Amino acid sequence: MQQLIIFGTSVVFGFVAWSIVIAHHIWPWLQQQGREDALRPLLMLHSFRFIGLSFLVPGVVSPELSLAYAQAAAYGDLIAAVLALLALAALKTRLGLPLVWIFNVWGTADLLYAFYQGNQVGLVPGQLGATYFIPTFIVPLLLITHALVFRILLRGRAGGAGQ
Repeated sequence: MQQLIIFGTSVVFGFVAWSIVIAHHIWPWLQQQGREDALRPLLMLHSFRFIGLSFLVPGVVSPELSLAYAQAAAYGDLIAAVLALLALAALKTRLGLPLVWIFNVWGTADLLYAFYQGNQVGLVPGQLGATYFIPTFIVPLLLITHALVFRILLRGRAGGAGQ
């Protein structure tokens, strides 16, 4: 039980810390950009989601980690990384925005499903091994930036202060 409290506290602090950084340093800059220029660095960030493949590496995670959890987390992240790169490459084309929407819906659902599935399989934080930093440090940043992508997509084409 203590592991779950420490894990949950770490995830919450990840959200709080990243929210402060984004609110004070990232979002003010993104608001001044046009839609494509604001989306570009967020898509680049998500192109690193291949890191989720580490859930499949023996020795990085505990042998007791559920294979169903590890595979879903790893391949879901890999698909999100590929979608982010495709959206980035197509950003200035007619396919750009539909690909950003597909990436963002998939990527958000993938991260939320990982938390749900972890609960369903009885994930114990110690089973994550070296990947413990992913849900506590990286996932909060990714979920917050997914929210920013939705906000940018919904604000329309123009950028500028107050958007």
